[in-house]
Amino acid sequence: MTRTRFAPSPTGFLHIGGARTALFAWAYARHHGGKFILRIEDTDLERSTPEAVQAIFDGMAWLGLEHDEGPFFQMQRMARYKAVIKEMLAAGTAYPCYMSPAELEALREAQRARGEKPRYDGRWRPEAGKKLPPCPSDIEPVIRFKNPQAGSVVWNDLVKGEIEIANSELDDLVIARADGTPTYNFCVVVDDWDMGITHVIRGDDHVNNTPRQINILKALGASVPEYAHLSMILGDDGTKLSKRHGAVSVMQYDTDGFLPEAVINYLARLGWAHGNDEIFTREQFIAWFDLTNITPSAAQFNSEKLLWLNQHYMKQMGATGLAPEIAARLRSKNITPESGPDLTAAIALYVERCQTLNALTNVLLPFYREATPDAALLAQHLADAARPALAEFAAALETVDWNTAAIGAALKDVLKRHGFKMPQLAMPLRVILLGATETPSVDAVIALLGRERVLARLSGYK
Repeated sequence: MTRTRFAPSPTGFLHIGGARTALFAWAYARHHGGKFILRIEDTDLERSTPEAVQAIFDGMAWLGLEHDEGPFFQMQRMARYKAVIKEMLAAGTAYPCYMSPAELEALREAQRARGEKPRYDGRWRPEAGKKLPPCPSDIEPVIRFKNPQAGSVVWNDLVKGEIEIANSELDDLVIARADGTPTYNFCVVVDDWDMGITHVIRGDDHVNNTPRQINILKALGASVPEYAHLSMILGDDGTKLSKRHGAVSVMQYDTDGFLPEAVINYLARLGWAHGNDEIFTREQFIAWFDLTNITPSAAQFNSEKLLWLNQHYMKQMGATGLAPEIAARLRSKNITPESGPDLTAAIALYVERCQTLNALTNVLLPFYREATPDAALLAQHLADAARPALAEFAAALETVDWNTAAIGAALKDVLKRHGFKMPQLAMPLRVILLGATETPSVDAVIALLGRERVLARLSGYK
């Protein structure tokens, strides 16, 4: 059975890069009828926080990336890691190293001075016929993995193709610190082994860890999973993704008014494609997804495309589907949706014009609270010559049938009598009633706003 995992470190929020990794690992497991495991790699005690763990849970729940097993926490598995290290020491695949930190730094400085790659020189590595120095009593040893010295590590990366690393390029990795705490690369290996992970899908910043992890797995007699390393995501400007163009918490997209369906659809297209399909359901994505269609080159974030997708999904949800979301956002601004016109009707009038839930919420605010037209806008659009026509239209609104068609007919009648073009009256009406210069058809806006509000807002400008 296919078994994938998402294994974030809880040292910050779940950002777009991590969310894409989780999505691809989740989709691969779903596509193959397998299991998706969530593992929290929380061994960095100084930086790991409960808040960051919760941020990971919240982000995955919002995106709908449900896990089948876990969450597993590495800090709760310390006894297992130490037991495996003990077995490796007994088997001779690991050994204690008494080199002090000062000695190691001096070695590296000398290597750098000679233009060599800084690396451990194997002085405490046991070999046949090699005599080791006496173990110093004042130094607690680290435990190092006895990496093979000949040959090479070769794997067929499911994204990048065949990768080969000579073992001579790898020194003997520390797998347990002097205080007995196992290191990241070792914990990952034991976890993937114990959890039966068949496919490791992760960012390409882990490529350099892979040959070390493969060698440890082989030393343990464990099966080696297949690896797929996803290329990095670039910002809109082609530079490394940062907070200013997307490397923010996934939950920030919720705050900013994006729908999870849009974010999932967008993430899926960051480095993966199914022909020319741009818009697809979650079910279609699962059915189509495979690692063979992932590009090995960097993906580029495109804010405009994300907005376009979000608008598509907003339209697809329709006014009825969006109403609970918009109502919640209005209430967060201390506005009661019941205090104004029918919310579903208001959304229907504006949804085609907005790309985010926040934008839609903001344009609806004047329908649910008092409008305060900007003085400069009024001066620009309300000419003295228009005031008599405005007063006449306001008078007509007192008795007209309250529907869009009747209001529109009354407006055209006033325009005709005064010899005005539509903008000469429609623009000041928009500014007075909603404080905006761009709205849907002004007769539809007036009908939605309601007779009482419209007459009250026009009363001071006739």
